[in-house]
Amino acid sequence: MDTTPTARHTGPTRRRMLGTALALGAVAPLGLARTASAAPVPAPVPAPVPASASPAAASPARLTLPAPTGPFPVGMVPLHLRDESRLDPNARPGKYRELMATVWYPARYAPADADAYPLAPWMTDGALKAFLDDAGYPLPLALAPLTAGHQGAPVHRSGRPLPVVLYSHGAGSHRADRTIVVQELASHGFAVVTVDHTHDGVTEFPDGTVVTRDGVAPGLYPRDYAADLLFLLERVTDLANGRNPDVDGRTLPNGLLGGLDARNIGACGWSKGGTAVGLAMVADQRIRAGLTFDGRMESNPAITTDIDRPFMMMTAQYTRAASPYVETFWGHLRGWRLDIQAIGAVHSSYGDNMTLIPQAGRLLGMTDQQIQSEVGTLDPARGVLIQQAYPRAFFDLHLRGRHCGNLLDGPSKAFPEVVYHP
Repeated sequence: MDTTPTARHTGPTRRRMLGTALALGAVAPLGLARTASAAPVPAPVPAPVPASASPAAASPARLTLPAPTGPFPVGMVPLHLRDESRLDPNARPGKYRELMATVWYPARYAPADADAYPLAPWMTDGALKAFLDDAGYPLPLALAPLTAGHQGAPVHRSGRPLPVVLYSHGAGSHRADRTIVVQELASHGFAVVTVDHTHDGVTEFPDGTVVTRDGVAPGLYPRDYAADLLFLLERVTDLANGRNPDVDGRTLPNGLLGGLDARNIGACGWSKGGTAVGLAMVADQRIRAGLTFDGRMESNPAITTDIDRPFMMMTAQYTRAASPYVETFWGHLRGWRLDIQAIGAVHSSYGDNMTLIPQAGRLLGMTDQQIQSEVGTLDPARGVLIQQAYPRAFFDLHLRGRHCGNLLDGPSKAFPEVVYHP
């Protein structure tokens, strides 16, 4: 069924543990609290700090994300968007749907100018604080990681517009939850546009307004996510044609206007966002290639229209063997298709969880078993490499025609933990 997410788990110890992880920068999706079964973890008791200790010595280090591997530095800019073709039933009467998005891209600037383009935070303070308030465990926001994205840096222009990848998050999450994948693609020459599905996660608008899932009446369905993606397609066209779609008229980075290729667009999504990618591809032929990170592919009505463009599924919990929705969707893929699964991965493994939760867990004193209940038994370092390599190989092949090795052709010696399902 195409349903709204079920109620969150409300056990106080569990919420406390998740809140601590989130405060430390871990993006444990809210939906994960319903399915994981970690043993209770008491809040750690900090050791006394000597009076002579410096503030830096008294505080744990900021968590980190792995650096992207591409030849380009990464730039980013947020966009405030308004869809004046849709009223938002979750907002006050008569209000159009508003979204926050981010464009990530390959950047170019002189080393001496690097300080003019500071690294972007993984989440804005207001959005992260909403996670903390929900969990009832406020901790310093300063531990959250920075990304590789330099805010407002000029776009690297090579004479050709940049191929574009859209990203759709899962229920209760936010647009930063696959930053590892996003900045990896940007460092290799893609523009990636991520979007918060307002009212089905946490988002913060430029005026400081924070919107969460709480109190949502009609809720959001995969088709609503897909409508957001189709709206995003039009905004990519605006940028490609030199029009600034930001409703606040903020100045965009040099080279972004006219720098995107609106005829060369792919899309990827996690969980409900993966379902939205399938629905959007059915609705609009401009999406030339689609990828899901453990997409549920569950909607009402079901996706029963054939898709003749390339599609790759990176599965974990929602495999074809486990889900009739995924199996049915697979049967309607009539173009190039690939179904792979990393052994030991769980639903949230193909994302920033894979590296942030182990870091947070060490600070919390969590056991290996407790950490594995969140991110699976797949080695975190290997999980990072998998989520960097496979999406890039897929979009390189199907948006740029570059066959980079044989990674997509069958089992790879470089990734023995990845199973290829025929």
